[in-house]
Amino acid sequence: MRKAETVRRWGRSLPWRQLLLVWVALGLFSAGVLVGRGQIGSVRTLFTQPRTGLPTSIDYAEIDEVYKSLRDNYDGKLTEEQVLNGLKHGLAQSTKDPYTEFFTADEAEEFSNDLQGTISGVGARLELDKDGNVVVVAPLDGSPAETAGVRAKDVIIAVDDTSTAGMTATEAVLKIRGQKGTKVKLTIVRDQKTQLDFTITRETIHVPSVESKMLENGTGYIRVSQFSDDTDELAQAAAQKLLQAGAKKVVLDLRDNPGGEIDSAVGLSGLWLTQNTVVVEQKRGSLVTDTSRVRGGVAPLRDMKTVVLINGGSASASEIVALALKDQIGARIVGEKSYGKGVVQQLLPFSDGSSLKVTVAKWYSPKGTNIDQKGIAPDQVIVPSEDDLKNKNDVQLQAAEAWLR
Repeated sequence: MRKAETVRRWGRSLPWRQLLLVWVALGLFSAGVLVGRGQIGSVRTLFTQPRTGLPTSIDYAEIDEVYKSLRDNYDGKLTEEQVLNGLKHGLAQSTKDPYTEFFTADEAEEFSNDLQGTISGVGARLELDKDGNVVVVAPLDGSPAETAGVRAKDVIIAVDDTSTAGMTATEAVLKIRGQKGTKVKLTIVRDQKTQLDFTITRETIHVPSVESKMLENGTGYIRVSQFSDDTDELAQAAAQKLLQAGAKKVVLDLRDNPGGEIDSAVGLSGLWLTQNTVVVEQKRGSLVTDTSRVRGGVAPLRDMKTVVLINGGSASASEIVALALKDQIGARIVGEKSYGKGVVQQLLPFSDGSSLKVTVAKWYSPKGTNIDQKGIAPDQVIVPSEDDLKNKNDVQLQAAEAWLR
C-alpha cells in the first residue's frame, strides 16, 4: 500500500493530466498489494516491468483536447470527480477484457460485500461476456432472482427500462442493488431469442457458502454456493459431520457456483487431496507464475467415490475444483457444461478505497487444461427439462446417486 498511498498524496496537488498519468502508471505497471478475491488469485510474483508493451509515457494532448471540448460544450452537470472516474473506467475498458474493471470506492465496497455473501438486492452474480453483454453467471440459492425464475446465462438487457449497453458488470450490479423491500425490473434475453421481464423485490441476502446432508445408501452431500473467507472452515465441519453420520461416498454440488477466492477453492480440494498436491497453476503465456498446492490437513474424503455436479453457472474457482478432483482422484463430472472462466484477476487497492481488478494470468488444471470460453464437458451430460425445473425434480443429483450406487 505504501506506493499507492504515496502516489495518491502526490495526486492531490497535481493538475488533472498529471494525476491521470499517475493512475495509469499505478494501475497498469504496479503490482501493489495482492488479495485473493472474487475469482481472483494471489499472484506471488511481483511484476517489476511493464507487462503490456505500452510506452512508459503517453502524449495526452488529444485527451486534453477532448476534455476541453467536453468542458466547454457539454449541456449538463459534470464534476471533476466524474471526469476522472470516467477516465479510470475507460482505461480498464480499453483492454476489452470483461474481467478487468476499475472500481470506485463505493463499487469496491459492493464488490467486497458480494464476495462475502452479504447483499441487498436480488441475489444474482453477473459478468460481462466477450461481446460486452451483462450475463447472469448464477442466481444464488433461495434468492429473489432464483424464486422469480432468473437463470444462469440469461442476458440482462435493461434495468428499470434503462439499457445495460456499455455498462460494466459492476455498474449493472449497482443499478440492481437497492433498499430491502423496493422493486427492480429486469429485462432479459434467454437463449438468444426469448425476451422476458421480471419485477423482483429486493431483499437483504446472506448465503452460507456450504451446506451438507446425508442422502440414501450412505451418500454424503456437500453443496458449495461460492468460495468465501469461511468456505474452508465450513467445508471441513461439513465433511466431519458426514463422516460421523456414516458417509461412504460423496456428491460435491458446485452447480450455480460463480466462483470466489482461489485459496478457498484450494482449501476445499484439500478434503480429497493430500498435502502438497497441485490444485491449479497460473501462467502468463508459457511462464508459470504461481502453483497452488494443498497446504495441509488429512484429506478426510480422499478414499471416497466422488461425483461433482456442475452446470452453466459453475465458473472459475468451482471449475478449478472440478478439474482438480477429476485429474487427481478420478472424480466423475455430472451435469451440464460449465461457464468457462479460465483466467485469474489480481486486485490492486488504492488509498482512496478504489481499486483495479485486472486479469493477470490464465489458470490450468493439474493436467494442463485451460477451459476459458470453453467450459468443462461433463462425463455424463444431464440436462433438466422445463418440467423438471418447474417441479424441482433434480435429475442431475439423481444421476449422481445412481452412479454412486
